[in-house]
Amino acid sequence: MGCALDYLAAIVLALVQGLTEFLPISSSAHLILVPQLLSWSDQGLAFDVAVHLGTLIAVIWIFQREIKAIVIASLNAVCGREHDRTEAQLGSAILVATLPVIVAGLMFEHVIATQLRSPMVIAVTTAVFGVLLWVADRRRNSVDDEHEITLWMALLIGLAQMLALVPGTSRSGVTIMAGLGLGLSRKTAARFSFLLSIPAIGGASVLETQQLIQSDAPVNWSVMLVGLLVAGVSAYVCIKLFLQTIERIGMLPFMLYRLLLAAVLFVIFF
Repeated sequence: MGCALDYLAAIVLALVQGLTEFLPISSSAHLILVPQLLSWSDQGLAFDVAVHLGTLIAVIWIFQREIKAIVIASLNAVCGREHDRTEAQLGSAILVATLPVIVAGLMFEHVIATQLRSPMVIAVTTAVFGVLLWVADRRRNSVDDEHEITLWMALLIGLAQMLALVPGTSRSGVTIMAGLGLGLSRKTAARFSFLLSIPAIGGASVLETQQLIQSDAPVNWSVMLVGLLVAGVSAYVCIKLFLQTIERIGMLPFMLYRLLLAAVLFVIFF
């Protein structure tokens, strides 16, 4: 790609990453599909690191108070000091919900990277999990605070998160779906999903950074900076708007979008 197209592609792909990372529509699917549809070459590992770091900074910035409270309570609990039990329980819930995806990622990384990134897989998972998200949204919800999430509920959400390793499933979509199915309100399910994204995105960023350090590929630092900034700002706006509107709009618009996207994929690729 030429220089101008490099920056155009960086802006478009960073916007895609920032807007889809936290919406229940699958960022990985869009980042695979957009370059294919526009005939762009692969954005490269360095760019992936940049946009993931941008979205990570955005979610940490929004939940900085919650993160501080969880970390302080958890450390005090480990050290046997007086602590806020509800915050420590939430920290434990996040840990329990994160462990399954770590294990699954280590076990099936090669299969996911080589066999599950096809348009057919993305189309099917986009449609199926879009419908399941809507079905879960119709369940009666009674848990209005993420501090009420039990370790058993966290484990089930964590097991669901394993499915997000398959492109098209959507990490936020499948964790919100599981939360709704367990009786969490829309906003509570979304907030817990976003808190879960911190170790998930952080872990992915660490692995990608290690691979980047070991790679001899050249790094375009200015394109990386553009990607980081655009992804971070768009993710920040997306999270804020999503949390403000989700109780009102529900999951129907996202299901319809996913079904439309799946239909377009079938038309284009099959």
